[in-house]
Amino acid sequence: MRSEKALLSGARCLEEKSLIEIYSRFSPGIYRYAARLLCDQDMAEDCVSETFSRFIESLNNGGGPGEHLQAYLYQIAHNWITDHFRNESLKVTGMQVDLGSDGNEPARIAFANIEFDSVRSALSLLKPNQRQVIILKYLEGWSNDEIASSLGKTTGAVRVLHHRAVMSLKKILRQPELTV
Repeated sequence: MRSEKALLSGARCLEEKSLIEIYSRFSPGIYRYAARLLCDQDMAEDCVSETFSRFIESLNNGGGPGEHLQAYLYQIAHNWITDHFRNESLKVTGMQVDLGSDGNEPARIAFANIEFDSVRSALSLLKPNQRQVIILKYLEGWSNDEIASSLGKTTGAVRVLHHRAVMSLKKILRQPELTV
């Protein structure tokens, strides 16, 4: 697997091998990210398609990322999602848990799904930038540095945003109306 720098170099020349490797490496994560935010598999696929279309268009126009390819692609996806829901509040869904498929613990699975429904509802009440930090950090496994690069913020600003998001989530989850 080639480095991001090598991939970007090949992508700038519209080298098919580099573009295929970029798509193969980053499309699954972008799809998961979009599916969680859009609540719709078809829309998530559209987001992935549009993300890479915009990426290639940017390369054709002499643009694209100087570095941090992953952050650049996620920013394109996030912008597409934001554009899609500009006049609506974002609803975060698609996080179901499967704690075992053996069927021996249906009560545990049901309880876990209820907890995830509460968290999903709480996430939808966060400010968009707080929700994005929580999703990237906990669901996508990004570091604060990667999130900062994606959002165009400092790592310190991301830490503050993360702290405020966690505090807001705790406050929201303690409200009795949110429990099922």
